[in-house]
Amino acid sequence: MTITRRGLGLGGAGLAAGSALGLALPALAQSEPLRVGWLAALTGPSSAPAVGFNRGVMWAAEALNAAGGVKGRKVEVITRDTQGDPTKAVNATQEMISQLKVHAIWGPTNSGESLATTAIMARGKMPNIHPCVVNSLIDPKKYPNAFRIAPSNIQWDDAVRNYTTGVAKAKKVAVIGDTTGYGVTAANDSAAGFQKDGAEVVYKANIDSTQPDMTPDMLRARNAGAEAIVIWSVSTGMIARMLNTRAKMGWDVPFIGHPSLSSGEIAQLIEKPDYWKKVYCIGYRSCSFDANGKLPPRNEELLRKLAGKINLQDTLLWWVACGIDAVNLIADAAAQTGSTRNDDIIRYWNGVKSWPGYYGEYSWTPDEHNGYPGQDVVMSDASSGRNGAFALAPGYA
Repeated sequence: MTITRRGLGLGGAGLAAGSALGLALPALAQSEPLRVGWLAALTGPSSAPAVGFNRGVMWAAEALNAAGGVKGRKVEVITRDTQGDPTKAVNATQEMISQLKVHAIWGPTNSGESLATTAIMARGKMPNIHPCVVNSLIDPKKYPNAFRIAPSNIQWDDAVRNYTTGVAKAKKVAVIGDTTGYGVTAANDSAAGFQKDGAEVVYKANIDSTQPDMTPDMLRARNAGAEAIVIWSVSTGMIARMLNTRAKMGWDVPFIGHPSLSSGEIAQLIEKPDYWKKVYCIGYRSCSFDANGKLPPRNEELLRKLAGKINLQDTLLWWVACGIDAVNLIADAAAQTGSTRNDDIIRYWNGVKSWPGYYGEYSWTPDEHNGYPGQDVVMSDASSGRNGAFALAPGYA
């Protein structure tokens, strides 16, 4: 079996689920591999999530193949590094559909890229799972092939806004995103949500993630009276520079927002460990420790499986778990339907109910392709990471 930059990956909870069809299934051809297209921003300023997702994808496919594949078919993960560039993502998508003949696509993992590729996949009727949060990316009528495996931006916004105003008691906020399509959209949506709830957005900005000096923006936010900095960016470099600047300013303002606030890369980029205090990020019940320092049983088992195989010290467990679930959901569709036809994979996903993944339990219907349960979105103490998982933020119930 050849691993090109088209690697391999798998394992997980999903294939243990029984078929919802209740019918005898036709045998899959034994020769042709199950080809999974993986659109991954593995390099560039927004690469941190895809690096974590990729570890899960590769582990998942390797585990499936070690167990005999899917009905005897090997899983082949065909990876293209988009570098976070929508144009490269479009080119890779067209290649996967027209030349590589993949059976389903996982990704992109950045919303700016997904905004550029979603319509292309819809025209090609390509089954697509992605974790991108921009609300408009999911529309079963316009994009009947696209399914979200993560919360929507509405769910993320609700968790961040409720914590910022309800627990941190901030009534004046600065909302900051990067200049990607995701950063602009997320910051706009977040600011609108705060204003609707009666909070005052005293400063709003989109910052180029490569900007070396964050002092001007941080000074503007402080001078405007911000009581919390709400962050919408996957760029760990940008976040770390902001945290370093906050400390040098002697400003004890909390940072609240995107999951990348808790990425292990930040520990390597901040100048002192204390600079990571009072930083609260979006998290998930599946990846949150209880009072005894334990994860939910399914993910305690996952940690045992990953031990010695995947480094979780510089990434997030949910990124790894989500990558595993994505490959398993594609493999499960092929196994349960006995088919890799586009229509059959999409039809199977439309009937998924409480599918037992490591990151979440997903449910989709023909009219609802947002599959992540909103009640499982929580806030985490960003600096409490251990094996990519976190304690709940202070005051969070």
